[in-house]
Formats: sequence, C-alpha cells, structure tokens
Amino acid sequence: MLHWELGLPRQAVVMLSVAIILLAGFLMTRVTKRLHLPNVSGYIMAGILIGPGVLGLVPQETVAGMDFVSDIALAFIAFGVGKFFKREVLREAGGKVVVITLLESLLAGVLVTAVMMLVFHLDPPFSLLLGAIATATAPASTMMTIDQYHARGPFVNLLLQVVAFDDVVCLLVFSVASTVVSAGGAVRVETVLLPLLYNGAMMLLGAVFAFILSRLLAHGRSTDNRLILAIAMLLGLSGICTALEVSPLLSCMVFGAVYINVTHDKVIYRQINAFKPPVLSLFFVVSGMNLDVGALSVFGSVGVVYFLVRIVGKYAGAWLGCAATGMDKPSRDWLGFALVPQAGVAIGLAHLGRRILPANYGSLLMTIILASSVLYELIGPACAKLALFRSGVIQKPQDREEKPAVEAAGKAG
Repeated sequence: MLHWELGLPRQAVVMLSVAIILLAGFLMTRVTKRLHLPNVSGYIMAGILIGPGVLGLVPQETVAGMDFVSDIALAFIAFGVGKFFKREVLREAGGKVVVITLLESLLAGVLVTAVMMLVFHLDPPFSLLLGAIATATAPASTMMTIDQYHARGPFVNLLLQVVAFDDVVCLLVFSVASTVVSAGGAVRVETVLLPLLYNGAMMLLGAVFAFILSRLLAHGRSTDNRLILAIAMLLGLSGICTALEVSPLLSCMVFGAVYINVTHDKVIYRQINAFKPPVLSLFFVVSGMNLDVGALSVFGSVGVVYFLVRIVGKYAGAWLGCAATGMDKPSRDWLGFALVPQAGVAIGLAHLGRRILPANYGSLLMTIILASSVLYELIGPACAKLALFRSGVIQKPQDREEKPAVEAAGKAG
C-alpha cells in the first residue's frame, strides 16, 4: 500500500485523490470499452484496484469522507427517473405494465429474501434489505442495446415502460423495508408511522420544489443559470432529506416527475445529464473502493446464489405478468431476459442499507451488490440482445444499413 499523502496538507490529499479517482475510472473504461463492457463495470473495477484493499492509492480516511457522493448521485439518478412519468406515458401504459412490473420486481425480492433467511439463515433485516435491492433493474445496458440495433416495436415499448416503472417499485419497496429494519421489529407509532410521514412530507416537498423551479426557469434564464438553479434545488432537497434521515430517492423522483409534467421542459434533463458523468464516475469508483476485498470469499456462496435467484425471480415474474395480462408469446418468453442488468440504483441503495445495518452485514451487503453488479453488467447486454433478437424486433442487417444512409441524405438535402 502506498503512502504518497504523508506530509501533504489535507486539501491537497483530497484534490489529488479526486483526480486519481477520475483518471482511474477513465483509464479502466478504455479497457472495458475494448471488451464491449459498460462503463459502470470499468468504474467499479477501477475502484477495487486503487482502493485500500489492493493498491491503496487513495487514503482510507479520504474514502470514508466521500460518503456524501452517493447521496448526490442518487439525487441525480432519481431526478432522471422522474422524467419517464409523463401523464401521456402513464395513460398509455395502463394496468398491464403495472401488473407485469409488480410481479417481476416483487417476485425477485421475495425469492431473494426467502433464500437468504431459509437457506443461509442470515438475519431478517439483512435479508429484507437485500431482497428489496434485488427488485431494481438497471436500464442503461438494455437501452444501449436497443439503440445499437435500432430495435422498434410493441416488445420494445413494453420493455421501456417496465424498466421505467421498475425503479419506482424498487424505491417504494426499499423505503418500506428500510423503515421496518430501522424500527427493529417494534411496531410503534413513533418508529414506523413517523418515518412514513417523513417520506410523504419529503415527496410533497419535491413537488413544491418542482413548481418553484418551473417559475424560476420561466423567465428566459441563460443556459448556465438554468443548470445552476436546477442543481441547487436538487441538492437542497437531497440535503433536507439527509438531515431528516430520509432517503432522497422518492422526493427527487417526484421532483423530476412533477417538473416534466408541469413544464414539458426536456432541455433541463439534457443539461443535467451532461453534468452527471464526473459525479457518477466518482460514485461508482468510490463504490468499488468500498468493496471489502477480503469479503469476496463470502460472495462465492451467498453472492452466487443471490445472482442466480434474482435472475430466476425476474424471469418468472415477467413470464407470469405477461401471461396474466394476455401478452403475446414472445413477450412472455423473452421479457425477463432483458431485465437482468443491475447497477446504479442498486449500488446507491446498498450505500443506504450499509448505514442501517451492523458493520459486518453492511459490508457483506455492499460486497454482494457491487460484485454481482459487475457480473450483471457483463451479461446484461448479451441477454438484452438475445431477448430483442428472439422477440423479432431487431431489424434485418440491410434495414439497419439503409437507415443511416437515408438520414445522411436527409441532412445533405
């Protein structure tokens, strides 16, 4: 382990550490890109490599002091999820998508919780939080594959709607699970209803912030000032939630959902997306640095079972949901394969879960989610491609070649 920071002022150590984190993440994505892997896998592996457990390029105290990065990243992620909940999308989705999403997400969570408690005899709080996190699906890999192959059709529309609703179900389930775990099994008003009341109040505050931001941005603000105001309010909302020990996920998601419905302003989401890469890079690399390398041996049993059981739950739940709602056979047979990836939201929730659980279980939770996220992101794009191909929505090669040519001709005209 290196000790380059000895004798340096603390400010210099922090700034140099941030530089090392960002550069390590960038360099590792050069490797993962050649292997056709998503960036998130490169970030996590970079964190493991430079973290205290391997090279030790960043001091442990600096890593511990960057816990706030997860709250900021979660605020950005949740705000971005909110934009998918436009009124017209909700009307179009109808009840079928809700049924499918509930079954595919909840069945995965229930199976994981049951297996952890009955097979491995792990503590109920740990099993409950791990099951809640198992409901999450990462849309990035699936959406990247859809764009790459220009996939279109009813199956793709169904998949995108399910992926969007999935994060909402996950956030709600985790909020309830974390409330139960924090209550320690004691059913008292102050330990159960009060946290739910705080969550409801913060969601209402998120809606209020959305209306305030819509008024602030309605007066011809410059591009820079629009971004400054949006991020200031997003961080302010997240900070209030953190001060009340409430997860910022639901309130920030409501913030994003109400704002898009009130203003139909997609530009601010694009601006924030352009601002996010360094923040998310820090988040994922720091997550990798928090991975307990010594605990990876435990992943060989608990982690592998979690990895497999979640896939079974996702596939079975999607199949049952499609069957119950009368969807066609390709949707029943292949939707579950496109729901395998898990990364951003799950890792963020693991950070929150680690704060609630005892140290040993918190470390185990982070290890399982981080290591399995890398594995999910490795096989996710291949599973999504298989689902799109087998469902018949991937266009023929000649059609994919014609489209860029037509677009180029249009631009030239």
